[in-house]
Amino acid sequence: MAKKKAEKPKRELTKRQLSRWQQQKKRQRIILGSGILVIVAVLSVVGAGFYNRWYIPEYKPLHQTVIKVNDTKFDMNYYVKMLRLYGGGMPVEQMGFVADWVVKIIERDELIRQEAMALGITVSDKEVDEEIKSYDPPLSKDYRDVVRIQMLVDRLRDEYFDKQVPVSTEQRHIMAMFLESESQANEVRARLEAGEDFSKLAGELSLDITCKSKEGDLGWRPKGVVLLLLDTSILDDYAFNCEVGVLSQPIYDETKAKMVGYWLIEVLFRDEEVGQARVKAVLLGSEQEANEVRARLEAGEDFATLAEEFSQHDESRENGGEFEVSQDTMSSAFSDFVFDSELGVLSQPIPDDTVSTKGGYWLAKVVDIDGNRQITDDDRDLLKTDALDKWVEGLFDDPKNKVESYLDDEKKEWAIWRAIGG
Repeated sequence: MAKKKAEKPKRELTKRQLSRWQQQKKRQRIILGSGILVIVAVLSVVGAGFYNRWYIPEYKPLHQTVIKVNDTKFDMNYYVKMLRLYGGGMPVEQMGFVADWVVKIIERDELIRQEAMALGITVSDKEVDEEIKSYDPPLSKDYRDVVRIQMLVDRLRDEYFDKQVPVSTEQRHIMAMFLESESQANEVRARLEAGEDFSKLAGELSLDITCKSKEGDLGWRPKGVVLLLLDTSILDDYAFNCEVGVLSQPIYDETKAKMVGYWLIEVLFRDEEVGQARVKAVLLGSEQEANEVRARLEAGEDFATLAEEFSQHDESRENGGEFEVSQDTMSSAFSDFVFDSELGVLSQPIPDDTVSTKGGYWLAKVVDIDGNRQITDDDRDLLKTDALDKWVEGLFDDPKNKVESYLDDEKKEWAIWRAIGG
């Protein structure tokens, strides 16, 4: 039988050894605790710096809600991304305008998406991806929302609003031209009554580019299309309420824009070496009006009063007709007089085809009527697009839609610099 192995006797610590061991343990705990406190302190400092220098100014603003459309929220990060898309390549000084414009785009597009969904019209992610790939070169995925909305708008127009536009309706064959003054319109009307050709005179004299390019012949049009073509309701209203075959009297249209104006200018001071001058000037919408205002000035009426009442040039109207000009800031018609005339002499009317003025007179004639004529594809597209535009405008006025923007000027400025700087 094997011997049982003897156990090693336990070593007993003396009181002195035990005391020394307990002191060592105590020092280790103190050292360890101090180390942990140091690490916590360091991490706190680093964390505070991270929080103050990155989280607060960089991360947190990007994730704050800046626009809300009903229950859908858009954060700053999304707004900055859209600023890059729509404002890319634009000068910094124009980005303020872009910043306001992008807010409206985001609001409008989300309203369209929500209302289209309510009508059962949607665009799938797969369809968006295929559309993005169809571009040459393919668009980046940053354009997903822009592409989706465009596809929704096309689908709304061609599926929903197509049903609201008739295939055929009453139409009128319309001839028209736009002239700058009543006296010119009366003169041209007399020439037409004497047998001159409408198309020839419209192609030569009309100040509306559509009428000029079509030589006055607008063709067969349903009600509403002439308004869209010419950007005025005056002619559309006349054409569908007039007698067939009768040339109109001059029809005044105070809102129609045209690319012509007439300056009356008086030079007060001129420095030819630096190419600067101070002038009094007024911009009128027709030669007839310019002659009438000039006669009143010559009769002693106050320039500032007439400029405020009649001028279609903002700077001159707001400053009593007076403003400073440089030789290269105005049209050649304006500058040629300012830098080559006597001081204190009021000019004759100076025509300028580089400025836009409002107001003029229509001459129109309805050649024929068809009570139920098929609408052309182009005209149907115009009517569908117009119906869609009015529908979108109505979304903002619908009381069930709640649209909110939390962007103030400071936040917009922050977003602009973020978008520019990447």
